[in-house]
Amino acid sequence: MLKLLLFVLASTPMFAMGPAQGQDAGSSMISTFVMFGAIILIMYFLMIRPQQKRQKEHQNMLNSLKKGDKIVTSAGIHGTIKEIDGNVMTIQIAENVAIKFEKSAIVSKEA
Repeated sequence: MLKLLLFVLASTPMFAMGPAQGQDAGSSMISTFVMFGAIILIMYFLMIRPQQKRQKEHQNMLNSLKKGDKIVTSAGIHGTIKEIDGNVMTIQIAENVAIKFEKSAIVSKEA
């Protein structure tokens, strides 16, 4: 990605040897801004938007959790939800063994 950015910057008239014949510095500056705008749009659609989508899906999954669901925590602990108290969940990981986790530590829900 960095190589592409450097290539685009090097090929813009502003960073080249100067304005091309018949082209003034003002239009050179405009084309540079257009290129930067295009790069920002590409980065938005390739990185920022998918991350926001994943965050929204994860939040929806957390909101849909209920007692009895099988989950996996960020520490890799598998268990079953026994109690939900606001942002704290009691997870049973073995018979007579229950631990409390923050809701945000839940990574996924098992099928």
